[in-house]
Amino acid sequence: EVHVAESGGGSVQVGGSLQLSCSASGGYNCMAWFRQTPGKEREAVASIWTGGGGEFYGDSMKGRVTIALDNGKNKGYLNLFRLKPEDTAMYYCAAGYVTRPLSPDEYKSWGQGTQVTVSS
Repeated sequence: EVHVAESGGGSVQVGGSLQLSCSASGGYNCMAWFRQTPGKEREAVASIWTGGGGEFYGDSMKGRVTIALDNGKNKGYLNLFRLKPEDTAMYYCAAGYVTRPLSPDEYKSWGQGTQVTVSS
């Protein structure tokens, strides 16, 4: 089982930036970030293969987000840019052996989430 833990959330003003971190120990071929607000389904933000081969971005933040992975430290990073109030959500990191990198159903291991709040 993969143990996953996020950090780095917080409050930021509109237009600001934020970096989230994810520590994931254990075996997995992909790390991903999803976000969720009350009453809505979890949506994909970004994912990255651990063995290289690229990153994937969901429609929700495409162009305003980058994902990176430090395999040596078992740590991933999600960089959020030009944040908007609608980006306010709980952001979750997930890791696992998957075939569809942006599908939340594929991931077995999840962190507790980190809150991002964007205010004007």
